[in-house]
Amino acid sequence: MLKQNTIKGSFSLCGKGLHTGLNLTVTFNPAAENTGYKVQRIDLEGQPIIDAIAENVVDTTRGTVLERNGAKVSTIEHAMAALYALGIDNCIIQVNGPEFPILDGSSSPFVEKILDVGIEEQAAPKDLYIIRHKIEVKDEASGSSITILPDEEFSITAMCSFESKFINSQFATLDNMTNFARDIAPARTFVFVRDIAPLLKANLIKGGDLDNAIVMYERQMPQEDVDKLADFLGVPRLDATHLGYIQNKPLVWENECTRHKLLDIIGDMALIGKPIQGRIIATRPGHTINNKFARLMRREIRKHEIQAPIYDCNEEPIMDVKRIRELLPHRYPMQLVDKVIELGPNSIVGVKNVTSNEPFFQGHFPEEPVMPGVLQIEAMAQCGGLLVLNSVDEPERWSTYFLRIDEVKFRQKVVPGDTLLFKVDLLAPIRHGISSMKGYVFVGDKVVSEATFTAQIVKNK
Repeated sequence: MLKQNTIKGSFSLCGKGLHTGLNLTVTFNPAAENTGYKVQRIDLEGQPIIDAIAENVVDTTRGTVLERNGAKVSTIEHAMAALYALGIDNCIIQVNGPEFPILDGSSSPFVEKILDVGIEEQAAPKDLYIIRHKIEVKDEASGSSITILPDEEFSITAMCSFESKFINSQFATLDNMTNFARDIAPARTFVFVRDIAPLLKANLIKGGDLDNAIVMYERQMPQEDVDKLADFLGVPRLDATHLGYIQNKPLVWENECTRHKLLDIIGDMALIGKPIQGRIIATRPGHTINNKFARLMRREIRKHEIQAPIYDCNEEPIMDVKRIRELLPHRYPMQLVDKVIELGPNSIVGVKNVTSNEPFFQGHFPEEPVMPGVLQIEAMAQCGGLLVLNSVDEPERWSTYFLRIDEVKFRQKVVPGDTLLFKVDLLAPIRHGISSMKGYVFVGDKVVSEATFTAQIVKNK
């Protein structure tokens, strides 16, 4: 089972803000399990904390801006991309101003610092959300869209089209997050010269220069206008007739701009609040469509807060019915687990195929057969018993018994033809033969019942 991660120690980065031009310091700190990402404005009274989630995004014009209760912070996406891609689940980020420093315009400085300080595995399981079906969001006006499909990893393909002879149609792909530091993190933010003047009028990019952005001059302007922009930005004057890239550092890749768009997608997906397993295909992405998609994903996750295990009936079971009978004393009609398809130190997944020949359907009910809820709980407990017995030597010589059942919920009927998936997790290590567990019963991708229960493991006489 994958575990949550945080950073091993704190680190800071200093630089100017892209939009404010202020000298800023951002500090990344380890955080406890299930904290997620939180940003703290330490320059404001009370040092307010903003949860880094999609619903707290208030502006996507030129970056991702978070706000909560009047506290605001912008240009977070490059740092968020580094945390998310490196598998960091929990981090508290402190900043002494209204935005993160832009640094070199990429994620590389954040990646380097995280790798330098190290990544620490935590005890809690990673709350991975697995994509089971196509999810899509579109913006008809801009032609932007983001689609996510089932996949074995979290991967992204970004396709961009620019109205420029220097950047036309491009695509970039990241098939595995392990390649992020090398293939995506160094990609810098970019801007067209034609957009600089409007940005300055909007009181933005005060900290922009030729060291923290790719700058493209592809439409000739009057020399006087070019000189004014150069003087305002504090860079040498340029020949207005010479078109092309004018940043200090040459392109790292021909498609560096689209790689940066892919980087931004990862940074904005970090605001979903949990890692995703699926393949994103983004067409003409930007922070606005990215945030719409992140919000849609958060709604989707709330609808399926507990995900059903993946069941492939073609795979060989870890325990078949013969092995289950060796471990459990239950026999017809009380053996309610047909096979086990997953088994780890802290969790188990079992299967029962409900047929119309189940003996309890004769009286529950003849005209409307419904599996009794108590038998669903019993089946979960039998799965839990197999999990606990897996932790002892000579498991055939031990039995498990209920001590208590709590928090029982029944959400929908179980009827003939249903295939039940039981997912049972230990809530704490087994001590003195006592174990506490949380169990769920699924039909398809829906939870039909759940309970927490405590059991005792006893050696047979």
